[in-house]
Amino acid sequence: MTSRRNIRSCSRSVKTAVASAHIAPGNVPWRVTVKKECLELLIRKMAKWTSLFATAMVLVLAALAAHTWYARPLFVEWFYAKSFLQFAMHEPELLTALRVLEPFGLRAHNAKLADSSLPADEERIALITKMRDQLAQYDAAGYRQQAAISYAVFARELEQRESELRWRWHTFPITQLGGAHTSLPALMIQQQRIDDVEDAENFITRLGALPLKMEQIAEQIRARQARGVIPPKFAVNKASVQVKEFIALGVEKNPLLKRFNEALEKWPVSLANDEVKRSLRARATVAVEAAVVPAYQKLDVALDALRALATKEDGAWSLPEGAAYYQAAIERHTSARVTADEIHALGLSEVARVGAEMDAVLSKIVPGEDSRAAKILRLSNDPARRYPDTDAGRAQVLVDYQTIIDEISPAMDRAFRLRPESRVVVKRVPTFYEKGSAAAYYESPPLDGSAPGVFYANLFDVNATPKHAMRTLAYHEAIPGHHFQTSIAQSLKDLPFFRSLVAFTAYDEGWALYAERLAWELGFQSDPHDNLGRLQDEMLRAVRLVVDTGIHAKRWSRETAIRYMVEQTGMVESEVVAEIERYFVDPGQALAYKVGMLKILELRERAKSALGPRFDIKDFHDVVLGNGSLPLSLLERVVDEYIARVQSKR
Repeated sequence: MTSRRNIRSCSRSVKTAVASAHIAPGNVPWRVTVKKECLELLIRKMAKWTSLFATAMVLVLAALAAHTWYARPLFVEWFYAKSFLQFAMHEPELLTALRVLEPFGLRAHNAKLADSSLPADEERIALITKMRDQLAQYDAAGYRQQAAISYAVFARELEQRESELRWRWHTFPITQLGGAHTSLPALMIQQQRIDDVEDAENFITRLGALPLKMEQIAEQIRARQARGVIPPKFAVNKASVQVKEFIALGVEKNPLLKRFNEALEKWPVSLANDEVKRSLRARATVAVEAAVVPAYQKLDVALDALRALATKEDGAWSLPEGAAYYQAAIERHTSARVTADEIHALGLSEVARVGAEMDAVLSKIVPGEDSRAAKILRLSNDPARRYPDTDAGRAQVLVDYQTIIDEISPAMDRAFRLRPESRVVVKRVPTFYEKGSAAAYYESPPLDGSAPGVFYANLFDVNATPKHAMRTLAYHEAIPGHHFQTSIAQSLKDLPFFRSLVAFTAYDEGWALYAERLAWELGFQSDPHDNLGRLQDEMLRAVRLVVDTGIHAKRWSRETAIRYMVEQTGMVESEVVAEIERYFVDPGQALAYKVGMLKILELRERAKSALGPRFDIKDFHDVVLGNGSLPLSLLERVVDEYIARVQSKR
């Protein structure tokens, strides 16, 4: 009570002082005399209320943040952001590749590895179930345009992840195609930065985390063994060879240690003195010797045990509930409700169509009555169309790929308004796992723009790289293929962040195959030999429809599939073997390319037919690329809306 009387008394004192000085309220100069004790009391009171207001605001924001994190966020955009953060917390390797946190000074994730234990799988399932339930609570009926697309894309992404986890026991943690034994060294060698002492510390800590990671992978292998899920014999044998070769390198030649030491060599003196560098090198050496090599040795033991059980080379049909698993894989990778029989029939039809085009080109450039495969082999064996099996020959392959990319890039203005913000470079697939790797693959640029996109070319068998096949491969992996599509998606503005990152196989691979054809339409494969390379690659994707369904639904043997692909494509056998073995361990993925390409071409023809002279290829490509990766059904809806918009402008 006394405090309130004092405040009222001081308030009257201030008003009297202001009035006596003939000063307008709110504009009191410092020279107006007020009792010192009144000023102190008023200041304390104002500070108290300011503190209470600030505390209240902090509590409100904290409550809102807690509600957003633990319950359904108020807005669906907040839900998307929260969900991405929750996914990212489980995937530090992905964060390393994306470099999305580094601009904010956050780098601790670069010292960690994802939890691959069996309990962690259950946590992921629970998280996805919770996300699906929360997403359903938003009223999407009123969403329009991009809001509606975002909702549909996120729903499909959750469905995709849920399917992968539901069928997780049918997958193989380690194969010749990949797994933690190759993906982790590749990440740390190719993408993880070692720019300063903090980065170096994170790298060393991550090296030390490898034993636990490999033990978790071994645990996953044993869990599948107990359920009767055994990889094909060749997959185990070749993965085992990869692990043994990695161990055989020893410590000093270990590629992880080599990468670490090379990075430190590039540091300026101002970053760290020689003593600091020596200490870091010594600790990294100890980590490789005491953690990395023993981790691979334990994994080697697990693979040796698996080898004794891997006696067959059968497709998905041989697994428990194999038919249902393969159907789920088809739908996940093609984003379409189609059966194995329907895809097989489509493949046979496409093989016949593309084969006729190939034969017409071959009749002009390779005379004779030989089979298609024999003619292509003759062409590929021409010394003028092959590279020397030497280091210099391999280096020239990379140079020539880069030249092809640099040549086509400026011409993209003829067909696109949207262009990538980042560039793309060509590199060799790391030698320690190139034997089991695909012929080529693409790696997206980090989101902070600190590095370009990378087109990796497999140079293990230089004879598998005939010159007439190089253009179409470069167009597929780089421009206007994967690099174009992925980099544009990363740069899209005013969309939820997850839209830059989601990937739907049929869209991504369908676009890359469409890009090969588009380059030909733009005149970049006018030489008949280059056009043959394009058709040969399109034939490969058509044959995939036949052999993938043949292996997993029609019980084709590995040898039958290899023979069919060699006969139809004319590819060298070493490359065909790698392709067929890839399909065995990743059912359904190979179907996405042709299914996606055919849908994009179908939609382009629909737009041309509907719009006539008002059709603009740049507009069409803006629509297809301007929304990020989409399920094919949603891509169709987006294109139909584009057609309707143009038609409404009459």
